[in-house]
Amino acid sequence: MSKVVITGQDLTVDQIVDVCRNHAEVVLSEESTKAVLASRKVVDDLVSEKAVVYGITTGFGKFSDVVISTDECKKLQKNLIITHAVGAGDPFSEDIARGIMLLRINNLSKGFSGIRLETLQTMIDMLNKGITPFIPEKGSLGASGDLAPLSHMVLVMIGLGKAYYKGELMDGGEAMKKAGIAPIELSAKEGLALNNGTQAMTSAGSLALYDAMKLLKVADIADSLCFEAQNGVMDALEDRCHAVRPHHGQRVTAKNLRRLLEGSKNTTRQGEIRVQDAYSLRCSPQIHGASKDAINYVKEHVDIEINSVTDNPIIFQEDRAGISGGNFHGQPMALPFDFLKIAQAELANVSERRIERLVNPAYSGLPAFLTNHGGVCSGFMIVQYSAAALVSENKVLAHPASVDSIPSSAGQEDHVSMGTIAARQAGEIGRNVRRVLAMELMVACQGIDLRGNRGLGKGTQAAYDLVRKCVPTLDEDRPLYEDINYCEKIIENGELIAAVEKAIGGELEL
Repeated sequence: MSKVVITGQDLTVDQIVDVCRNHAEVVLSEESTKAVLASRKVVDDLVSEKAVVYGITTGFGKFSDVVISTDECKKLQKNLIITHAVGAGDPFSEDIARGIMLLRINNLSKGFSGIRLETLQTMIDMLNKGITPFIPEKGSLGASGDLAPLSHMVLVMIGLGKAYYKGELMDGGEAMKKAGIAPIELSAKEGLALNNGTQAMTSAGSLALYDAMKLLKVADIADSLCFEAQNGVMDALEDRCHAVRPHHGQRVTAKNLRRLLEGSKNTTRQGEIRVQDAYSLRCSPQIHGASKDAINYVKEHVDIEINSVTDNPIIFQEDRAGISGGNFHGQPMALPFDFLKIAQAELANVSERRIERLVNPAYSGLPAFLTNHGGVCSGFMIVQYSAAALVSENKVLAHPASVDSIPSSAGQEDHVSMGTIAARQAGEIGRNVRRVLAMELMVACQGIDLRGNRGLGKGTQAAYDLVRKCVPTLDEDRPLYEDINYCEKIIENGELIAAVEKAIGGELEL
């Protein structure tokens, strides 16, 4: 099993996936251990000196002016967690919940939060031993941190709430006992250090981003199969066309398509059959490329956020200061995650149009709905319906969450980001996109067979062979649901990308 060393400085999206989905072990670096101990000493000194510092010796939000006695500090922190754990809806998936814990560990390990080392180690032990807190996915405003989701995470640490252990949902205290981990008693600052941050939105958004980056490659593969099925005109993919408008995503998409189609005898040159293709083929470098550029922009911001301090107050060791700022505010991620939603939705929008062009005889010149027995057989008629429904749903989900704000805490928190909603929606859109692309793969292979396959390109041959491994050419109508499931499976597990990249001799570019 691989191991991820936590430093607070250099966590990557790939490592998040490794921990969250592959259960890689997490260990704290020696540097982080020293930083955590030093930060905690500052908090202990502030408490002993009875200094007035937000969240340490005062109440929270509107109660920030209420000074708390030293004797009540522990009660203050526990009350913070149990009153803030008011999430709603279904729980976050296991990978997102594990990501929330991992990102909180990475944040705390930087030494600006004042948490005790034993509290941080408890979280690491939970992650490594497979305790996954039951964290409702709704209820965060994405400012003052992801208060409700993170509080549900902390409930398990103090022996309350619910958690999954070895596939079973049980009381948090029981899960901790079975895993051999002692619950903790929160000390000064610790409740706030644990529940005040952007880790719920960043976990959901980071995993959605990782999946979206894979979908970018799949979209190019599906597009190349449609080039084969429609005798696409290759001239529009020439690099000189894209060099004079050198957006990165546009150029690499055209390059990807040229590599995938290298050696094809089904594609054409300008004027051989037609002068130009419809936009869904001819402009796919511009369309897919714009999504690539947007998603690369999102990645830049995720890379910053996952290694940042996002709680409050921030503890500075050099002058023993606890400064109350606004790093918990999710706006720097809310806008990128909304952008991620839009960028993914466009991949499905153009994919559905390519499906339509293949099943519609007015566009394709092929039998209606790609069946030779129209009337008795419906062929792929309703596949396009289903794709259209998913695309339409994405249009609703892609409405930016970040343009909304509702004041909270009696007006003290008068602007919030709704970034956690954006991150959750990005994941949902991604799943819809994956399904539409699975349909496009299947439909394009049928179009190739009905058109008459004169010879596929290097990459398209590999993709076609993998689809046809379990999805035979449709002659008579049969249930198509499992065929689509298979195409979706080879997208999700990476088998499609791996087969194609092996065939073309290198990775597709992003």
